[in-house]
Formats: sequence, C-alpha cells, structure tokens
Amino acid sequence: MSNKIYPIGIQNFEKIRKDGYFYIDKTAWVYQLAKTGSYYFLSRPRRFGKSLLISTLEAYFQGKKELFKGLAIEKLEKDWIQYPIFHLDLNIGKYDTPDSLDKILNDHLEQWESQYGTRPSEVTFSLRFAGIIKRACQQTGQRAVILVDEYDKPMLQAIGNEELQKEYRDTLKPFYGVLKTMDGCIKLAFLTGVTKFGKVSVFSDLNNLDDISMQEMYVGLCGVTEQEIHDNLEEELHELADAQKMTYEEACAELKRRYDGYHFVENTEGVYNPFSLLNTFKYKKFGSYWFETGTPTYLIELLKRYHYDLEHMAHAETYADVLNSIYGDEEPLPVIFQSGYLTIKGYDEEFGIYRLGFPNREVEEGFIKFLIPYYTRFNKIEAPFEIQRFVQEIRAGEPDAFFRRLQSFFADTPYELVKDLELHYQNVLFIVFKLVGFYVKAEYHTSQGRIDLVLQTDKYIYVMEFKLNGTAEEALRQINDKGYALPFAADSRKVFKIGVNFSNVTRNIERWVVEEL
Repeated sequence: MSNKIYPIGIQNFEKIRKDGYFYIDKTAWVYQLAKTGSYYFLSRPRRFGKSLLISTLEAYFQGKKELFKGLAIEKLEKDWIQYPIFHLDLNIGKYDTPDSLDKILNDHLEQWESQYGTRPSEVTFSLRFAGIIKRACQQTGQRAVILVDEYDKPMLQAIGNEELQKEYRDTLKPFYGVLKTMDGCIKLAFLTGVTKFGKVSVFSDLNNLDDISMQEMYVGLCGVTEQEIHDNLEEELHELADAQKMTYEEACAELKRRYDGYHFVENTEGVYNPFSLLNTFKYKKFGSYWFETGTPTYLIELLKRYHYDLEHMAHAETYADVLNSIYGDEEPLPVIFQSGYLTIKGYDEEFGIYRLGFPNREVEEGFIKFLIPYYTRFNKIEAPFEIQRFVQEIRAGEPDAFFRRLQSFFADTPYELVKDLELHYQNVLFIVFKLVGFYVKAEYHTSQGRIDLVLQTDKYIYVMEFKLNGTAEEALRQINDKGYALPFAADSRKVFKIGVNFSNVTRNIERWVVEEL
C-alpha cells in the first residue's frame, strides 16, 4: 500500500519538503532558468503548479540547500548564494474596487520598507519599489530576485468593467516598469499568470521579458508528464486500477482521457493537470477535481459580450500571434486558450495554423455543464437531471418526448442572451448535444446558420435538420432530398428522420415532424 502524502492545495516548497509530501522533481528546470536568463514570464492555467514553482525559486534563491537534498539541483548548484527576495502574490486579494490593488501593493511595500528602509521622496508605488530594490542590493551586496505570482488576477477579475481595468492597468504599468529601470540591481524576475495583457499596456514598459509559455524546452515545467507518472506513481497506478476494478491498462487510459491532453507547444507531449491527477491518486477515484475548484466567470463575461459561437470555439483554428496575444477588445480566444479550456490539438507547419480543442474529458464536460445556466433557464442543480432524461428518451426511441424537453431549454431565456437569435439557437443546441454526446454517439456540423445532427444509440439513429423561420416540413424534405439518412439504410437499427423549425416570434422550437426510414 502506498504511503505517499499528496500536497493537495499546498503551494509552499519548504512545507512540502520538510513535512514529507510527495514531490515531482522540477529543480533541473529551476537551475536552468537561474543560469540562462534574467526576466521570465510563464502563462499556465490555474491549479497547474505556478505558485509552487515560484515558491521553489524562492527557496533556491534563499540558499536553502537542505530543502533540495536528493533532488536534481543538488548536484548542479555549488554556490547556494542568498539573495534579497521580493515575492508579490496577487492571488491573495479580491479586486472589486479601485483601491483593492492599492492596498495589497502598499502592504507588500511597507513590509519590504521595514526591512530595507525608505525615503520621504518615494511617494508613488513605483518610486517606493525602485528604492527598495536599490537599497536591498546595496545593503546585501547581492542583486534582488523579484517573484510575482498571478500578476493578472486584478485584470481578470475586472473583465467587463473597463473603468476598473483602466485603474488597475494604470497602477501596474509603472510598477512593473521598475523591473526594467532597475535592471542593474536585479538578478532575476519571474512573473506568472493565466493570461497575457501586454496589448493593454501592463507590460509596455517591460519589453525585456522572456515569455517561455510556448517554448518546447519548458513544456514540463508545470504540470505532470506521462513519463513522470510512471517514474513516480507506478505502484499507485496499480492501486487505482484495483480500486476502480479496472485493468492496469484501462486505468492508465482513463487517467489519460480525463486529465491529459494539455499541449502548450505544437508537436510536443501532452501534460496532465497536476491538481486532478493528485486528487485521483489520493482518493483512488476519478472526478472533476480541477473544474469543481473554480468558476471561470470571466470566460462567461467574454462569451456573452462577444455573443460567441461555441461550436466555433471548440474547433477553432488560429495563428501563433493570436495564441500569444493578450486580451484586447476583439477576440476572447487567447484568454480561453491561456486559461486551459482549449489546447493545441494540431498544427499545420506549412501555414503556421493551430487547431484548438478541449484538452480532455474533465474540461470538456465541466465547461459545457457550466454554460447551461447562462444559456438556458436551468440552474446547475437541475441541468444534470435534464441531460439524464434527454439520454433516457433518446435511448428509448422517444423523439417527441425529447423535443418537448428541448423546448423547455429555450423557454424563458434572458433577453440579453438572445440578441442574435440564430446564434443563440446554435449555442443551446451545441450545449445540449455535446452533453448528450458523452453518453450516445453524436455527430453534427454547422454551416450557414443551420445544424445537421445525427444521434446514435445501440437501437436507434436520429437524423435531424433544423430550420429558422421556415417550416418543419421543409427541414424534413431537405433530409430526404439530400439523402442525409441514406448511409443508415442498411443499418439494423430503427432510423428517425426529424425536421425541426425555430421561430423568431416564439423564440423557441415552433414545430417538429418525425418520419421513420
């Protein structure tokens, strides 16, 4: 029986090492970062180990050699010099008023000033920060190390509030600009966050950052690779399989299906979500651990603001400039990708085009379920039961019951969500059929404002065509005229051909007709 203690929710490297928690060695990368550069930025989704990485860097630059015993860096580092460290953790605050950020910055600055002193002329955040760095360098004889965790938390929480975002932007821009002006006094600066906000001027004065977010050599810096699982958790894999009454191969495959699949660089190995992975091994049970720990409300704000096509989002194609860009005023895709809800699924090297998609089952199912209350009248408690009934009706060969239930998904939709009715219909259908598709085989595509859909169970096949402000009869006629059901003519299962019409007047399904093949 494994006796590992899993560091669930623990982000302090010293605590992990002193209290005997399980740790996957990332220290060779820490050494490489320290010896090959000075200014770094890393974007990774939440719960991906960014804070632990910052804490590991902090322990290393504090010269705490004893914490690294038995790790890769122990054989690499010979000097173990102690540097003055300024660790700014912006994950600590709730940013909902203009002075929320000011209070946190002021608290950190006062703490550092109590150690290194201040001058009366240092009245702004940037002047105070620069003065602290300079005095720390003079007093210790060593250049400073700057560590900023979740630098973008204020900006993310202010999405949808342009005035508040501008306040935070105007505060952070000169503050981070100190990292460039005080270059001679800085040994290393490392900033982490979920997103990149350069376009909105947060980093416009700091153009010397080395963004390693999409660099192949740092793919495994945060997260867990498959090789690391087999190197560190082989015994636990067998225990997980036994607990779930699976074979070893089945348990590995299920683990991969649920939690692997994050590709931050094209044509590289996938990375597992560490939070979900460790919870699975701790409890010997598969679950939606990562998604249940946080609500991506800022993504909903973006999707609603842009009236975004969800089907397009789930199969987007884009360029590196977009993936590496930051949140601006025209495209939410970079934030969705950087937040971990989409990942790189393919790459066309000739044209430099990236194909995106959901990284794994946990993210796909969790995100789609999360969308239901924002696009329908059902709350998150009711929605799973509705999806269960959808699946039961499909499996039982009851198309009329299925469409009556689907009507209820469109009923009483908030007005602000249906400014573009055609897109709203598409998005609700996308959500419903994505969730149904986890339990039955679903194939669909959108084209010119219509959705063609095929659902398959072990006994039934449903071929559907949707119209907007037409007639259900026209939709059924299109199925027949274009031979949509012909591929299933020789199938032993019962085939339903269903034409459906949406009405702008009722804002709902107006009528459907069913014909058997």
